[in-house]
Amino acid sequence: MGPPMRRPPPERHVHGSLLTRLDARDRALLARWTIDRTTAGRSAWIALTHLGGAWCTIGAAAVPLLAGGALRRAAVRALVALIVSHGLVQLLKRNVIRARPPCRLDSDPPIAIPDAFSFPSGHATAAMSVAFIYAVAFPAAAPPLLMLAAAIGFSRVILGVHYPGDVLAGQLIALVTDVVVLSVR
Repeated sequence: MGPPMRRPPPERHVHGSLLTRLDARDRALLARWTIDRTTAGRSAWIALTHLGGAWCTIGAAAVPLLAGGALRRAAVRALVALIVSHGLVQLLKRNVIRARPPCRLDSDPPIAIPDAFSFPSGHATAAMSVAFIYAVAFPAAAPPLLMLAAAIGFSRVILGVHYPGDVLAGQLIALVTDVVVLSVR
C-alpha cells in the first residue's frame, strides 16, 4: 500500500465520440482485468511491475555499459532510448492529464504510484524501450525480452494503476523512440 496520492488537475475532456468510446472501453477492460487485493498472485504481479521502475530499467540500460562490443553498443542505445522516451512520457502526462484509476475510483492502490497522471504508462514505456533495443541487438533473446516487457505493462493494468490504453500508448512511444534511436548511426 502506497502513500496517499496527489490529485491531478481536472482532466481535459475531449468531446469526440471516438475518444469517449475508447475511454469507456478502457474502463471496462480495467474492471475486467484488475485483480482483487487478496489474490494470492498479487505479490508476483507487484514484483513484476517493479521491473519496469526506474532502478531496474536504468540498471538494465546502464550496467551493460561496463561491457564491451555489441552489448555496450546496445546499452548505449538502450540508455538513449530510455531517456528520450521518458521525456516524451513526462511531456504527455502533464499535457493530457488523465487521472489514474485509483483517483477516479477513490480507492487505494496496492503499490506506490509515482504521480497522479495515468496517460501514458511510464513503466510500460521504460520496459519496452529497453527490451526492444536489446531484442534487436540480440535476436535470440527477443521473445523472452519482449514477453517480459509486455507482462510488465500488463501488470500495471492488473494492479489497477493504469488503463490498458495507457500501457499500449507507452509501449508504442517506446517502439517509435527505439526505431528512431536505432536509425541514428
